[in-house]
Amino acid sequence: MFDIGKTLILLGAVILVAGVVLALLGRLPWLGRLPGDIVIRRDDFVFVFPLMTCLLVSAVLSLFFYWFRR
Repeated sequence: MFDIGKTLILLGAVILVAGVVLALLGRLPWLGRLPGDIVIRRDDFVFVFPLMTCLLVSAVLSLFFYWFRR
């Protein structure tokens, strides 16, 4: 039973950190509007695919995990 409690606490901490990160990312005005992000606007339809933002986030996370793996 003790292991389940530890797992739930860890899961809650991960969800809390993810929520804080998502709340703070919404305040960055350039995130999602980088050159290379695809935006298609029609009459009543907007399609946004943040290609460069995904690549930038992927590179940053890859470096972060590379440093902590060592």
